[in-house]
Amino acid sequence: MSGLIAEAKAIAVLDACRARGILLATAESCTGGLIAASLTDIGGSSDVVDRGFVTYSNEAKHDMLCVPMELIAVHGAVSEEVALAMAAGALEHSRAGIAVSVTGVAGPGGGSEAKPVGLVWFGVALKGQAPRAVRHIFSDHGRAHIRQNAVETALDLVLETLA
Repeated sequence: MSGLIAEAKAIAVLDACRARGILLATAESCTGGLIAASLTDIGGSSDVVDRGFVTYSNEAKHDMLCVPMELIAVHGAVSEEVALAMAAGALEHSRAGIAVSVTGVAGPGGGSEAKPVGLVWFGVALKGQAPRAVRHIFSDHGRAHIRQNAVETALDLVLETLA
């Protein structure tokens, strides 16, 4: 992903949130805060970005976002169910009107046949609507590539949701 593309998408997200008068929260696992960083790299973003949750461990997902440990045990941290719960938890534990979540296998290890390296689940929750999840499998061109593509996809998901 080009830095200019990411910056343009981040600016578009900030503008879309401003136009709707809502704050945004992120709940990140495999991206480790890169979505929030892409937004806060833009000057003036503090009027939109409420907070970012970096919930890399299962315990953090539970403690910070109230994702049930049973849900993680049954479906795994990289799942539609956990992505939805993360987005809903970020909304519930912030002042935001929209939240985006990401959980995935960035590699180089950790993949399996059922959950290969490059699998990423995204969640988006908009106040007053049911949260939705999106699944992507990114080409395994390395950890940085997968994480950067996840950031761009998360920003796109916010834009689609606010359109």
